Amino acid sequence: MAHAVAPDTGAPRAFRFDRMEWAGAFGDLGTLVPFVAAYVALAGVGPFGLLLAFGLAYIATGLVYRAPVPVQPMKAAAAVAATQAAAGVAITPEAVCAATLATGVFWLLMGLTGAARRVGEWIGRPVVVGLVLGLGLAFMLEGVRMIAAAWWIGVPALAIALLLLESRTLPAMFFLIAFAAAVALVQQPDLVPTLAQVRPALDPGPWLPARLTLNALVVGVLFVALPQVPLTLGNAIVGVTEAHNRLFPHRPQTESRFAVSTGLINLCGGLLGGVPMCHGAGGLAAHYRFGARSGTAPIAIGVLLVIAALFFSGSFRTLVELFPASVLGVMLFLSGLQLALGSCDFSRDKSERFVALGTAAVAIFHVGAAFAFGVAALAAARRGWVKP
Repeated sequence: MAHAVAPDTGAPRAFRFDRMEWAGAFGDLGTLVPFVAAYVALAGVGPFGLLLAFGLAYIATGLVYRAPVPVQPMKAAAAVAATQAAAGVAITPEAVCAATLATGVFWLLMGLTGAARRVGEWIGRPVVVGLVLGLGLAFMLEGVRMIAAAWWIGVPALAIALLLLESRTLPAMFFLIAFAAAVALVQQPDLVPTLAQVRPALDPGPWLPARLTLNALVVGVLFVALPQVPLTLGNAIVGVTEAHNRLFPHRPQTESRFAVSTGLINLCGGLLGGVPMCHGAGGLAAHYRFGARSGTAPIAIGVLLVIAALFFSGSFRTLVELFPASVLGVMLFLSGLQLALGSCDFSRDKSERFVALGTAAVAIFHVGAAFAFGVAALAAARRGWVKP
């Protein structure tokens, strides 16, 4: 039976070099690949700037935090960009670039002014626990949905991955990557000659910041950036701080520091033509679940993404096809399981447990609404208005 990995309470190790660290480097592919593919296919974002921004952000994050802190696409922003673009709304690559730059300015100011830290202190631990638990359950449900689309592939992959979770001989992530590639090649035999024709090539495309217009700025900020703010606050600022400090208590971080780094990676990423990025609690759990314990994992995946951007951005769509949705669902399910199990540290107070569980239930469907519910419910509980 799967269980949460114990927190790293030993002496700090900034960088480790073993197979588990490499396996953990790929732990967040279940989130990264689908959202990045949606940006490219539906919003028309160029793979070069997108992959380069993610790669450099991952490398910088590994060097700064010395822990498997993730760099993820902001989910609400990605969902809005993809769905609205598919519906015919003018979510152009320039609008996405504008949203990325605006996101960077906002979170940099939140971090430098201390506003992020004050908000984190004001929210209350039961709300944070509920947000993290709800996110974990949401990841698990989405993973189950993706597995169910091809259960004859996903279920055996999940069963074997569960057996390999504690294996250092064959890490579960290595098995899943090999299994995914094998399934893709069997299902799509035409991928073999297509992959054989892949050649290194630099395809930078246009420099998006030079093409920004007032319309792109308005659309990017109103449609893409603003809907993401509550989710980022709950998951990528407060939630990731809680998850990080629980897993790595010997080197605690603050909400302000995560806000500053979120701002910087988006400002730099926007200049490269990237998309809105953040540090998510689910991504941290994913890297940790598959073996990462130091800054080596984010640096490793970052280097690979930079190489992909510089040499294989023109073949990005072909490479994405090597990851069937059902196998990505297994990765997402296991990272959600780690996140959910790790957050089950409830208060003995019944009112606070009510707040945490209620917040988790709402967070399964919408983190922004869960944040509002949790804050209101905790305030009511502390005033004695709620007596479960």
